[in-house]
Amino acid sequence: MWKKIQILLEMIKFKHTVFAMPFALMGAFLAGRGVPSPMVFLLVVLAMVGARTCAMGFNRIVDRRFDAANPRTKKRAIPAGNVSLMESWAMVIFSGALFFLACFLLNPLALTIAPFALGLTLIYSLTKRFTWLCHVVLGVALAFSPLGGWVAVAGSLTGYPWVLSLGVLFWVAGFDCIYACLDADFDREAGLYSMPAKLGRRRAFRLAVFFHVLAFVFFTLTGRQSGLGIFYYIGIVLTGAALFYQHLVVNPKDLSRIQVSFFSMNGLIALTLFMATWLSLLTS
Repeated sequence: MWKKIQILLEMIKFKHTVFAMPFALMGAFLAGRGVPSPMVFLLVVLAMVGARTCAMGFNRIVDRRFDAANPRTKKRAIPAGNVSLMESWAMVIFSGALFFLACFLLNPLALTIAPFALGLTLIYSLTKRFTWLCHVVLGVALAFSPLGGWVAVAGSLTGYPWVLSLGVLFWVAGFDCIYACLDADFDREAGLYSMPAKLGRRRAFRLAVFFHVLAFVFFTLTGRQSGLGIFYYIGIVLTGAALFYQHLVVNPKDLSRIQVSFFSMNGLIALTLFMATWLSLLTS
């Protein structure tokens, strides 16, 4: 059983929850101007784990035929036969139920927006079938993370720094556009849509740079709108350096270091902004 759980967690890249979790906590900390109550903190964590697990599991299920045909992904758990569809659906249903339960226990507004937040993450898995704006859809879905954290604590949208969600939107759209370059040729041949498949890798990289510039601007404006101090802006400088490094180590002709760009730097960015926000609130 433990071995099967390990396979399922690896299938959905559970450790990459670090991309969205810090922004949910960032929204929660901003709403309460500090650490929320232990129960709210736990429920935010459970909601994020449930939502991401549900969305990633659904993605692996609906994309299983494409994954099996793609040399890069054919060894994933479902096409490789390491887990069954029934087991995968069980994980999706359980994690989705966990998400809604956590939202129900938080407050009425959290439960109200829950279907929209989870629905977007599920719809994203289908968007590559009909639009090359799929990366933006993923950005919109993850932009609910800080919004959800804020609602979990405040129980309303009053005072929410919307520029934070815009920052998350363009940050995600940018790095997902870069990562999609790995499958540009396959997507084109399979009739799937993505910016690299539609525009070519070079133009997709340029668009990713534009998205990340916008993300940096909106993250910076978040500090101003939320009244954050020097520690936050130190975090902004580090974030800018990490964004720059992403585009320094990967280019349209050489994707060999994309794992460093996609996983290490993006995890660092999310954690840096959260810690910078927390330190700023502690010292304000």
